[in-house]
Amino acid sequence: MSDDQRFFDFLKHRIGLDVASVGPAIIERAVRQRCTQLQMPSADHYWTRLQTSGDEQQALIEAVIVPETWFFRYPESFSTLARLASERLAQIKGMRALKILSLPCSTGEEPYSIAMALLDAGLAPHQFKVDGIDVSPLSVERAKRAVYGKNSFRGQGLEFRERHFTALADGYRLSERVREQVRLQSGNLLDPELRAGEVYDFVFCRNLLIYFDLATQRQVFDILKRLTHVDGVLFIGPAEGNLLGRMGMRSIGAAQSFAFRRATEVEPQPPPVIVPPPLPVRVSQPVSAPVLPLRRPFAPSAVFTPAAPVSLVSNDAAGLLARIATLANEGNGAQARQACETYLRQHEPVAQVFYWLGLLSDVAGSALEAQGFYRKALYLEPQHPEALVHLAALLASQGDAAGARRLQERAARSERTADSERKR
Repeated sequence: MSDDQRFFDFLKHRIGLDVASVGPAIIERAVRQRCTQLQMPSADHYWTRLQTSGDEQQALIEAVIVPETWFFRYPESFSTLARLASERLAQIKGMRALKILSLPCSTGEEPYSIAMALLDAGLAPHQFKVDGIDVSPLSVERAKRAVYGKNSFRGQGLEFRERHFTALADGYRLSERVREQVRLQSGNLLDPELRAGEVYDFVFCRNLLIYFDLATQRQVFDILKRLTHVDGVLFIGPAEGNLLGRMGMRSIGAAQSFAFRRATEVEPQPPPVIVPPPLPVRVSQPVSAPVLPLRRPFAPSAVFTPAAPVSLVSNDAAGLLARIATLANEGNGAQARQACETYLRQHEPVAQVFYWLGLLSDVAGSALEAQGFYRKALYLEPQHPEALVHLAALLASQGDAAGARRLQERAARSERTADSERKR
C-alpha cells in the first residue's frame, strides 16, 4: 500500500469520498498542506498524528472540502419548491409544518435560499422549518454567522438582498426572520443515526452523489430515501439525474429544477435525440478556451468567468462566452444553447463552448448527446479539466468504471502539471 493510499482509504471510510471522483492530486495536496502547517517531517509522522487526533482528522477533511456556493443557485428549483410547498400544505390541510432538508448545506446559502423563497411565496413562518446539515463544522459556524460577501450574490436577480439583508462594512447580514426558519448542525450523511426517525417533505442533496463510488452511492441513496417522505421530492445536481433514474426515481418534469419523486417502477427512458450544433465552415488551428479548475468534493461547480486573453479570443467572442456562462449558471438552458450555436456560427470552435453544450445536454438527460459534446471539447483541448470530470462522471453513471478512471487520471495529471507551473 502506498503512503497516499492510507489517506485515500481514511477519507473513503470517514466521508465516503471516492478518490477517483476528484483525482488523487487534490488529496495529496491537502495532506501536504497539513504536513506543512504542523511541521511534520514526513507523511508517516503525519499519519501517526492523524490516527491519534480527532481534531486533525476533521482538519484534513476541511482541507479537502472547499465550499463553493451562492444564493438561489438553479433559481428554477426554488420556484418549483415554492409551488410544490403550497400544494403540499393544501394536501395535508395545514395540519403540520412542512419539513425541508438541505444536505450538505455548506456555508448556508442553500437552506437560507429555501427559507427566503418560501417566505416570499407567502408561507407563514409557522408553516415550514428547514434543517441544514454539513460534514464541516467550520462551514456550519460560518452559516450560523450569516454574514456574506459579494461571491454569495451572483446573477442578475438580487432583489432578495434588499428584502432580507442588511449591509455591513464587511458584507451583508441575513435578517433574523429568515435565520429563525433554519436549524443548522454538523453531521455525516454516512452516519446511520443521522436524523433518525425524521422524514422530510423536500430534500436538497445536490452535487454530492457524483463523488462516491457505486456502492457508496447506493448506500447514500438508501439514506436519502429514508429521509424523504414517500410523497416527497428530492432535489439533486444536474449531473445526477441518470443515476437517480436507475435507482427508481423519476423526474417531476419541472424544467431546470432537477427534482425527482419515487417511481412505482423504473420506467425505461427513450433514447435521446442527438442534434449536434452546426459546425463552422472554416476549420483552422483550434483556439484554446479558458479552463475551469477541478471541482472540489461536496462543492457545487464553480461559476465560470471567461478570462481568455484578447490575443486568443476576440472581444466579441469573449463577450459571447461570458454570455453563455451567465445563462448556463443561471439555469437558462435554452438560451444558453442558442448562444452556443450562435458562437459556433460566428467564431472558430473552442473547447469551452462544446463543454457547455455537453453540460446542458447532461442536465436535460441526453446522456449520449452530452458524451459527444464532451468528447468534442476534449478533441480541441485534451486536458480541459471540467470536460474530463463531467465525462468521467457520466461514464461512471453508465457503469464504465474503467473509462471513468482513465479520465480521472488524465484530470489528476493536468492538475499536477498546473500546480508545477504555478510554483515556477
